[in-house]
Amino acid sequence: MEAQDERRQREGEAPVCTFLNAHPDAIANVRATLPDDDTLLDVSELFKVLGDSTRCKILFVLLVSEMCVCDLSQLLGMSVSAISHQLRILRQAQLVRYRREGKTVFYALADEHVRTLLSQGMEHVQE
Repeated sequence: MEAQDERRQREGEAPVCTFLNAHPDAIANVRATLPDDDTLLDVSELFKVLGDSTRCKILFVLLVSEMCVCDLSQLLGMSVSAISHQLRILRQAQLVRYRREGKTVFYALADEHVRTLLSQGMEHVQE
């Protein structure tokens, strides 16, 4: 058995647990804190929205300043239609909010949670 573990380690494989429910108390404690399936699905959907580089780019722009669709379009070199489509997805995910000023609609990050999420994501990838 030890030889097999050594081979796995040499080949970069994870060791195999040979005990079933070796730590039942730990398993029970963690199970009690896990979010329900609907909540996990919502978190998964949020990360799918964040998994698009165009939407991330828009969010990082809005981290600096609120902007209208025309400004975003010019800044990012994309059509107004493409920007509007991405903003719709970001609004549905409650990552951005908007306000009207006359005929112009300005977009901004929805709240401080989004700001924190972006900042921590950036910090993580720069480590």
